[in-house]
Amino acid sequence: MRRYFVTGLLVWVPLGITLWVISILVGTMDQLLLLLPQGSRPVDLLGVHVPGFGVLLALVVVLGTGLLTANILGARLVRFWEDLLQRIPVVKSIYGSVKQVSDTVLSDSGQAFRKALLVQYPLAGTWTVAFQTGVPAAEISRRLDDEYLSVYVPTTPNPTSGFFLVVKRSETIDLEMSVDEALKYVISMGVVAPAERVDESRKPVIRPKIAVPDGVNTPVDSNLPD
Repeated sequence: MRRYFVTGLLVWVPLGITLWVISILVGTMDQLLLLLPQGSRPVDLLGVHVPGFGVLLALVVVLGTGLLTANILGARLVRFWEDLLQRIPVVKSIYGSVKQVSDTVLSDSGQAFRKALLVQYPLAGTWTVAFQTGVPAAEISRRLDDEYLSVYVPTTPNPTSGFFLVVKRSETIDLEMSVDEALKYVISMGVVAPAERVDESRKPVIRPKIAVPDGVNTPVDSNLPD
């Protein structure tokens, strides 16, 4: 009975947590419908509340903002809005910090969270999974006599908290697993290991056997490897 109960939990716990998180996200986005004028909300038009319209509204707003800022006029409006926020005493500190982090993480040209590494932490000889976030600032690099990397070491099972470290490049090991696979590995506390990749370059070369008639001498190709 205990084995059957644990097997049932393994089926329902991930599904239940997934549905719970989705319901929270959908419920939060549905609050955006309150921004619509009275009478034009879906509950007023349909007479019943249908969850999910807030998600559609959020997608429309985000896509519309992206289309608007993709042209010259939209870019000028964004710069004007950012300059206005930078003049508000408390808002400029919060907005500036969040924007800098989001530009670094979400930018396609950035190197943040693009590579999973192995680093020695919290002491020598003990290895953990980390994510490269870039290179140290110029002030830090000038005071170091070697090549260093900026890495983020997530905690388990909550990867949103962790530690920022500056480590030597020579003391890190690049991992072939993707960032998603590394995150799953960290969150599962090492239980969910990524699938092993086969290095095609290390596979043995199998040459086909050619049937040669008796008494016929075949020339040897000196270009073929031994």
